[in-house]
Amino acid sequence: MFRITTPIVLLTRLLVGAYPQWKGCSPSDTQRIYFANHTSHLDTIVLWSSLPQSMRAHTRPVAAKDYWVKGAIRRRIAIEELNVVLVDRKRTEHSDPMEPLRECLREGSSMIIFPEGTRRPQAIPSEFKSGIWRLAREFPHVELIPVYIENLHRAMPKGALIPVPTVCSVRFGAPLPFTPDDPKEEFLARAREAVIKLSEQ
Repeated sequence: MFRITTPIVLLTRLLVGAYPQWKGCSPSDTQRIYFANHTSHLDTIVLWSSLPQSMRAHTRPVAAKDYWVKGAIRRRIAIEELNVVLVDRKRTEHSDPMEPLRECLREGSSMIIFPEGTRRPQAIPSEFKSGIWRLAREFPHVELIPVYIENLHRAMPKGALIPVPTVCSVRFGAPLPFTPDDPKEEFLARAREAVIKLSEQ
């Protein structure tokens, strides 16, 4: 059983706010994939912390294994606090980095994912990678919710060890329409545009 009120949530809110703004949807226990821009290592914690307490217990962020298991503190946050889906970015012949994500959705959990694949210290997200399109095709019953995390690239710029106190908001948009027949490139462009539109609100 994972704790849903933790010191990391309280600290995150103290430092950066993590204020949720539900623009196009409401908090719900419906199984969802929340997809967001990625500007900082804090993105994972901030988005998860912005969810209502009742939803955090069954919402799992996707995170890079090589970063989050490095050091006892990071490992504890990732495994004991956030219950992250750890992904090995070093793909080998006999491994599939998508399988832990599929298993997360099969178990009924919601998911937090960053489709850019790596951090970009900029306000507007870069092109999305195809992982979210593959998940949408395989799990068409799961809602796709765009999210924009504002100001976090200023709060935790690349190379910083300690966050700069600031006010960060997390904007949740309307569910993204999708059918399994949607062409990959068209879907990825539409998903990215949904996040960009939230940056303008």
